[in-house]
Amino acid sequence: MKIVYFTVTGQTKRFIKKLGSNYEYFEIDAANPFFEVNDPFVLITPTYDKQITEPINDFLEYQNNSHYLKGIVGTGNRNFAELFIFTAKNLSYEYHVPLIYAFEFNGTPTDVSNFKKAVKELESKGH
Repeated sequence: MKIVYFTVTGQTKRFIKKLGSNYEYFEIDAANPFFEVNDPFVLITPTYDKQITEPINDFLEYQNNSHYLKGIVGTGNRNFAELFIFTAKNLSYEYHVPLIYAFEFNGTPTDVSNFKKAVKELESKGH
């Protein structure tokens, strides 16, 4: 399973670095989000207003990318209560894919382990 991610402050990228070389990674570039991923992938997204995360939608709407989207992981700050991971929740609803995990900031070692388990479980379900 490939991992596609978007980062604004670098927190998501720091999480990606903790995952090691078990996955193939693709970063959505805000300046040019139009690239094709022709394999199943999980999307990791931080929580920001839609104006900031618009490149994610541009990427998902490009070619057949949304077809290969199998799950979403959200990052954010729990201090924002009900707004925690709202970007991931909205994308999960909009694209009809499961929200498989959520973590704060750049994640803990437990988050890394739980993320890997969630991806493995998604893969085992044939996604």
